[in-house]
Amino acid sequence: MNMKAIFSLLLVAVAVTGSWGRAQDTKDPVLIHAADFPYIQAALDALPPSGGMVVLPPGTVEISKPLVISTPETRIEGSGASTHIKNTNTSGEPAIRIQPPNLSKDPKAKLWRIQLGNFRISGNEKSGDGIYAESIQEIFLEGMSIDHNAGHGIALVDCYEDPRVSDSILTYNSKAGLFIDGCHDIVVNANHFEENQDAVVCVDAFNLCMNGNNIDDHLGDGVVIENTYGSVVSGNMIEECNGTAIVLDRDCYGITLSANVIAHHLEGGIDLKDANGCTVSANTFVLTHQFGVKLSGESGRITITGNNFSNTYIGGGKDKRPPEGKTPMHIDIGTGVVLEGSKHVIISGNSFSGLDAGAVKGSGKCRAVMVTGNTVTDINRRSDPPVEAIDLGDAEKSLVESNLID
Repeated sequence: MNMKAIFSLLLVAVAVTGSWGRAQDTKDPVLIHAADFPYIQAALDALPPSGGMVVLPPGTVEISKPLVISTPETRIEGSGASTHIKNTNTSGEPAIRIQPPNLSKDPKAKLWRIQLGNFRISGNEKSGDGIYAESIQEIFLEGMSIDHNAGHGIALVDCYEDPRVSDSILTYNSKAGLFIDGCHDIVVNANHFEENQDAVVCVDAFNLCMNGNNIDDHLGDGVVIENTYGSVVSGNMIEECNGTAIVLDRDCYGITLSANVIAHHLEGGIDLKDANGCTVSANTFVLTHQFGVKLSGESGRITITGNNFSNTYIGGGKDKRPPEGKTPMHIDIGTGVVLEGSKHVIISGNSFSGLDAGAVKGSGKCRAVMVTGNTVTDINRRSDPPVEAIDLGDAEKSLVESNLID
């Protein structure tokens, strides 16, 4: 049975129950089948101000200018990846633009509850974003496949209330897989990000909840968060970025980074460039080349606890990867915590093992650093001469005690 028949039966079923029937006038939302129109934009334009649902059939449709969605209470539903919108534009325009129709005249204009689900968008080396959404409240994107766009895969700008992106795959986009600017109460859950420039960039926002995503093979960084607070990044698999797995910068505070697996990054694991009042806990750092966690002098009041910093040791005196390889990604390596003038830092209850140098290294007049209750073993694998396991340099008012160094 085709999609059109299924939806017709569903409408009949609900009409029999007396809940609702087909739309009677333009005040009611409507169900539209794009296959009944000469082109997709005509189907979108047929939506009344009350919105409705547009069903996209299987097949590939090429577009040379953005599809525009500007009605609230609207869902665009595809037939899975077999519904493919291919953006052939070469002047940097997005495939889909979602915004209020009067936004240029009224910067405060908003649309509510627009949803896109279950279709593919691709671009080219000169196209723009896959989806560009601005000033949409409660936007919901799920089951999307978005790839090979010259801009971001998805850009959410001033989608302030409760944006959600879930169960989607964003790959091979020249900018971020997902770019978030000026949003709050954000959910990014159970997505795949692969080989974009960065996976997720979140700026000037708050209350980001990012959980259960798989992030792999990025040309830049994994997750970049700036000027954002009150957020959690947890339970994500972040692997093989040419940069750093997670970066916090520009006045971040009140953020928890927890229970992530952070594996094989050419720069480092977590870089707290400008972050205060944050927690780094229960993460596994393996094969982070320059540092596991790094704090600058702009970062402080940080708790680093219950993490594991390690190489590829698998027991029995064996490492899974060799000490040298064809590329840096092929070699065994392990790094710990680097402090660059940081203040008011707790480093406790962590395991450091199989590291190239020491576990904790401080420089630049750190202050009020407490390093207690950690275990350290098998360090200085590449240090000649060997360095101290825990070296805070000229740190003031600091405490290093009750660490087990084997």
